[in-house]
Amino acid sequence: MSKLTTAAKRMLVGRPFRSDSLGHTLLPKRIALPVFASDALSSVAYAPEEIFLVLSTMGLSAYVYAPWVGLAVAAVMSVVVASYRQNVHAYPSGGGDYEVATTNLGPTAGLTVGSALLVDYVLTVAVSMSSAASNIGSAVPFVDSHKVLFAVAAIVLLAAMNLRGVRESGAAFAVPTYAFMIGVFIMLVWGFVRIEVLGDHLHAASSAFTLQGGSHLQGLAFAFLIARSFSSGCAALTGVEAISNGVPAFRKPKSRNAATTLLLLGAIAVSLLLGIILLARKLGVVFANNVGDLVGAPPGYTQKTLIAQLAETVFHGFPVGFYFVTTVTALILVLAANTAFNGFPVLGSILAQDRFLPRQLHTRGDRLAYSNGILFLSGAAIAFVVLFGAEVTRLIQLYIVGVFVSFVLSQTGMLRHWTRLLRTETDPAVRRRMMRSRVINAIGLTMTGLVLIVVLITKFLAGAWIAIVTMVSIFVLMRMIRRHYDTVSRELDESEWEGVLPSRTHSIVLVSKLHLPTRRALAYARATRPDELEAITVNVDEQDTRELVRAWRESDIVVPLKVIESPYREITKPVVDYVKRVRSDSPREVVTVFIPEYVVGHWWEQLLHNQSALRLKGRLLFEPGVMVTSVPWQLSSSAKGRKTKVVNAPGAVRRGYEQRR
Repeated sequence: MSKLTTAAKRMLVGRPFRSDSLGHTLLPKRIALPVFASDALSSVAYAPEEIFLVLSTMGLSAYVYAPWVGLAVAAVMSVVVASYRQNVHAYPSGGGDYEVATTNLGPTAGLTVGSALLVDYVLTVAVSMSSAASNIGSAVPFVDSHKVLFAVAAIVLLAAMNLRGVRESGAAFAVPTYAFMIGVFIMLVWGFVRIEVLGDHLHAASSAFTLQGGSHLQGLAFAFLIARSFSSGCAALTGVEAISNGVPAFRKPKSRNAATTLLLLGAIAVSLLLGIILLARKLGVVFANNVGDLVGAPPGYTQKTLIAQLAETVFHGFPVGFYFVTTVTALILVLAANTAFNGFPVLGSILAQDRFLPRQLHTRGDRLAYSNGILFLSGAAIAFVVLFGAEVTRLIQLYIVGVFVSFVLSQTGMLRHWTRLLRTETDPAVRRRMMRSRVINAIGLTMTGLVLIVVLITKFLAGAWIAIVTMVSIFVLMRMIRRHYDTVSRELDESEWEGVLPSRTHSIVLVSKLHLPTRRALAYARATRPDELEAITVNVDEQDTRELVRAWRESDIVVPLKVIESPYREITKPVVDYVKRVRSDSPREVVTVFIPEYVVGHWWEQLLHNQSALRLKGRLLFEPGVMVTSVPWQLSSSAKGRKTKVVNAPGAVRRGYEQRR
């Protein structure tokens, strides 16, 4: 790696950490909360908005159901939080839903959970960044007209911060997350105090509008839209599972700290969700999919996000409060993707360890973060943002399918887990705790299963099918990767080694010209003491070949030179065909091909040399019984790559090293 590349990498991610310093990167609860819970906390910024958007299709009168829909979402969230506290205690290793499903339901169920969570993490980043662009666009018109560019830039920035390590990024994210919680709580408390205590008649600017084309639906159509608004509001549950996946990142006692953080997350998220919905009803906020549906809106009216409308009304006459709330909301929506940036790489590492994903995802980078997983997640999220134009309403239709698939399978696995343990447990106190946990998980399974059915029915044609197709594709791909690794493992099994040595060795030196690299390759080949040694050249230019043969005869080289004809001026195919003939004549021989290569110091010089050598190596590596050896010749431009620091070590001068001054 060049010095320029190394310097750029160090500037981006910082100095590398030693492997034995991993313990210093573990998180206390105060930092773990913003790291792992920012997604679930930030979803309250767009989940209530989506509830109002769906209800708006039935007219203003349907807004009366918004608090009830929010209450149903809060109930589901409370049950899911209680259920995942059982998961955290039972499986603290960090596998989360994947480990629970694999252990109790089998590898197929585990792989289903893995594929669902991978898709959900990618969509978490895409939805959070798109929502952040919309919130900032409410205050900054330039961002509103360039949402895709803003979202992409934010993803790149967040990826760079996570490449610096979990603890360092967590410390950076703590302030905005706590600022969001404090800011929204102050807005809610002050809003209700002004309305209920001070008697102020607060009305949002949009409360004077009505909705065009609102239809009063009855029967199944009405129930369908209520269910659809509920399923959109359930986006608030995303991110709850991230804590169970990230237990290894907590300080000891890991399980207890993770469970406490999960409880705090649930309490804060439920309070914010219900508070925003109730305050929006008090202020009479009117929210629509299209500005054209707002009757009474002035020309050029730009619809602000729900949070922005609340802050603008509550802090009327105090613009600092409005800008503070919109800014911290946008920040936490950007940082909400950090939940995925912590969950996705860990899950990818576990799947890679089980040979379902490439092994590169299992290794940690310089800063002890899973760098390859971070880069893969950011690339996939950018693709979704660009394809869907950073529109939250379009992206959210793909959202939450994956997380509820994992919820259902995880709770099913936990039921089997407790049932299996109860068969052997005899202590009455322990049995009571297990039975209580099993009841909690059974309630969680029932509620998440019902929500999954509602989500599939109401969102399938609206875009959820894309997420389902993606999950199935990832599932099949991971099965194929596992099959490949299993095949390689069987082929490389040590027990199949017969220990039969080759009868003879046949060495071939490739020659293009009679120069120093050729002489070095010949000398090295002779040093290996082969049974037979020869040099070959390919005749692609008659005059050059004659000159080479003449120089060879006049030299002191005793190795015979063979000329291979190439009527179509190819080099690779004639050499490969000749090596194959040698192998077919003596199948028990090992053929070693020595290829002289130039070593250069600049990238552009690499383009001017060694192309034939690379093609030859690429073809010969697939031939059984053929060994390929590169014989380097360092050109003068490569000298800077060979320079090493001279250390003034004891005895350096005696050993021939130059004394450092």
